[in-house]
Amino acid sequence: MDHFARLGLPAALDLDAGALDKAYFAQQRLWHPDRFVAKPPEERAKASAAAAALNDAYRTLKDPLARAVYLAELKGVEMPADGKTIDDPELLMEAMETREELHEASTIPAIEGLAAKSRDEMNATLARLRGLFLAGDKPAIRKALLRLRYLDKFAEEARARRTNLERKA
Repeated sequence: MDHFARLGLPAALDLDAGALDKAYFAQQRLWHPDRFVAKPPEERAKASAAAAALNDAYRTLKDPLARAVYLAELKGVEMPADGKTIDDPELLMEAMETREELHEASTIPAIEGLAAKSRDEMNATLARLRGLFLAGDKPAIRKALLRLRYLDKFAEEARARRTNLERKA
């Protein structure tokens, strides 16, 4: 059973956060291991496995990037196995240039500007991804997801760079 089906939700890139939470908590009440304490070991094991699968589904679908990657996998889009490889030469060059800009950024406003630009690009890529899923364009979906992974990683690096500058101040 896939994560969407486990939670009774449509397999879609856009999910209503409230509906996701409601579905998760309803299922969690059914499968929480504490409800199975007095049950035979087989039922406890089944409940524990169901609760773990439910938690995994919720964690994946709650995060827009993880949800997009998961949906792409369901649609047969092949992603790099390690989740980190960038095999697009243009994106690789962009990543190196923006990381260099981040490394050279010496003020918090400069870092915040780079982070804001990255967030804007992430939102634009997510918006474009919706159309790519509708069109079933697997190569373009893959390329967009690689870009989203890079942008997400860049956001982490920007937060770390900002924290380092704040500590030095």
